[in-house]
This record gives sequence, C-alpha cells and structure tokens, in this order.
Amino acid sequence: MSFDEEGPGNAHETYAQEDSGRAGGEDGRSPRAQSDKDATSEKNPGQDQKSDKPDGGQKHGDDDKGEDKPRSKKPLIIIGIVVLVIAVAAFIVWFLTRNQVSTDDAYTDGNTVTMAPKISGYVDALYINDNMHIQKGELLLRIDQRDYLASKAQAEAQLALARAQLKSAEDSLRIARVQYPAQLEAAKAQQQAAAAAAALAQASYDRQHEVDRRATTQQTIDSSTSQQRSTSADLRSAKAQVTIASLVPEQVQQAVAAVAERQASVQQAQAQLDQALLNLGYTEIRAPSDGFVTMRSVQVGSYVTAGQSLFVLVTPEVWVTANFKESQIGRMREGDKVDMRVDAYSGYKLEGHIQSIQYGTGARFSTFPAENATGNYVKIVQRIPVKIVIDRGLDPDRPLPIGLSVDPVVYFP
Repeated sequence: MSFDEEGPGNAHETYAQEDSGRAGGEDGRSPRAQSDKDATSEKNPGQDQKSDKPDGGQKHGDDDKGEDKPRSKKPLIIIGIVVLVIAVAAFIVWFLTRNQVSTDDAYTDGNTVTMAPKISGYVDALYINDNMHIQKGELLLRIDQRDYLASKAQAEAQLALARAQLKSAEDSLRIARVQYPAQLEAAKAQQQAAAAAAALAQASYDRQHEVDRRATTQQTIDSSTSQQRSTSADLRSAKAQVTIASLVPEQVQQAVAAVAERQASVQQAQAQLDQALLNLGYTEIRAPSDGFVTMRSVQVGSYVTAGQSLFVLVTPEVWVTANFKESQIGRMREGDKVDMRVDAYSGYKLEGHIQSIQYGTGARFSTFPAENATGNYVKIVQRIPVKIVIDRGLDPDRPLPIGLSVDPVVYFP
C-alpha cells in the first residue's frame, strides 16, 4: 500500500511496527514471528540451517569467516601424552639395564688341534671322515710302514754289533788289569837276574885282569871281557823293560777308555733304534683328545710330508669370546654373571660367568699393530676380548661349533 493511499496515519503505524519488531527479535521479526519460526524449527530441524535471509544472512556469514576462530588444544594434549609415555618407557628401560652391558661382537670359541705327520710317506689306511666324532687314543690313519720297518731292523743290527764290541772291550779291560801288573813284576825280576849276571861277569872280568898274565890265558881274559859286556847290556835291557812295564795305570786307563768308547757306540746304536721305533710309531696317527674332525684334506693313497696339515681336530670344550668396547669394561670383573643368546638357535639361552679379561686390545696383538705416534692420529674406540665360560644351558642335541654369533649380557653386582 503506498503512502498516498494509506495516509499519514498508516505510515506512522508501519514505522512503529518495524521498531517494535527490532526490539522484539534479533533478526528484525516480531516476537510472534520468532515463536512461529522456533516452532517450525522443532518440527523440521534440517530446514533451520537453510532458512536464512536472502541478503542479511549471507552478509553475516561473510563477517564470521573473516574473524579468527579459537584453535583446539586436543592435538597438543595427545603429543604431550605420547612424549610422557616415551619418557617413562625410556626411564624404565634405563633403570632396568643400568647394571648390565652387552655386545653383538661375540662368538663361540674353542681349542683346535692341527693334525700333521712327523714323517713322510703314502697313506695306506684312513679311519676318519668329515665332521666325525672321535675319542682320545683312537687310530685315525696309517702311513706305509715298510721303509720304517727296514730302518728298525738296521738299527737293531747296529745295536747288536755295538754290544758285542763293548763285551770284547770289557774283557780286554779285565785282562789288562791283571796282565800289565804281572808284566811289571816280570820285568823287575829280569832286571834283578840281569843285574846278578852282570855282577858275576864284572867280578870275573876284574879277576882276569888283575891276575898275573902268566897264570891265565888270553882267551880266558877275552871271555871274561865279553861276558861282562853282555851282562851289562842285558841289565840295561831289563831296566828298559821295567820302565815300560811300570806304565800300568796308563795301560789300564787305555783299556777303560776303549770300554767307554764301546759303551758310547752302544748308546748311539740304541738311540738310532729308538728313533727308528719312533718313526715306525709315527706311521700311526692317533687322536690326542676327544673332538670332531674338520677341514680334512687327506685321502687313502695321498703322499704326505712331515709338517703337512691333514685335518683339524676341534675339542668339545667351548667358551665365548666377547669383544667389549673399552668404555664397557670399567665395572666388569671376573666372576660376573652372563646370559647369552645364540643366533643359530632360536630361544637357546646359556648362562655363564666371566673367567678372564685379556690384558691388551685386539689391535695391539694384530700382525701389524697401529703406530699412533706417526702421522695424524684419529681416536678409535678399542675392543677388549673377554673370555666367558658356559656354566649351564648346553644341550647335547644342539652342538655349538666354534665361530657362532652370540649376544652376551653381563650383569654387574
């Protein structure tokens, strides 16, 4: 209705209604219209969001988008809870592992014996196979014995000859101890007889030369002279024999030396026989201890030389060598308890203790140790080998070859 048709009174009434509408509702509607809208919204909730003003509602929405809405604190709370859980878990892990150290640089270790012959020859019998378990004293292989049997027979003959020569020397010694003193006495007796004959001849000589020549003959004088000279010569010869015979100690000692020489010959022949017997015994190689045969490289008919490696014998005794960092052994002591897990067997756990700690790093005993005093020095964390003896957990059905990876955990008291 236009202003002209309604008149001034109607226009005033229209403005009054608009003012009352603004006062009665937020969106310019009258309280009655607002109540009708609420009733309609309760009946059709889905239509409440669509019933906006064509112009005023769109403008009001644009104003809300421009304003900053308050952000939610829920993600921060979740992150805080996660960080707290991680911190608590890390503290629990540290608290439970503060008195223990571990390393992945550990392996099973044991004694190995390299079996090598001490003589040369062809192998004519082999009684072992790969990875075979053997016992101490068991015959493993035999080398052809014929050459060494001949050497044995030759040594036995040499020994018999030396013993016979020794027996002869001993008999000669016994004879010498009687013969040489008797010869001395005989020489002395001959000297005395020669001296008596010489004295008699000298007396006869003196008488013949002192008597009147008319009372004797020239022949008698000559005979006494010859007799005197002959007996004098016999006396000198007897004295020489006594001098020779008087060397009884030296002659007996010579016989004693001959006996000693023959005794040495017997000992030499005996040593040769012993060596021949040893060489004959070396033809049979026996196990020095219980163990397992590994790395076998010999067959029947092979020609082996002295010192040649034939196979390796691994003894049953097994322990663990763990290479801990130098920063991990500060509290480590002999006797500390150790739990071990073997990578080869799942769930296979062993218990043991530290037997000893090596007095030196592995690098120090290498073939070419580092010379830190030369060139540029770079500090490298060193590792110390630690020997761990297994106390419990070994299973006969699960052998532990040497070289298996082990994860040991050392517990400090």
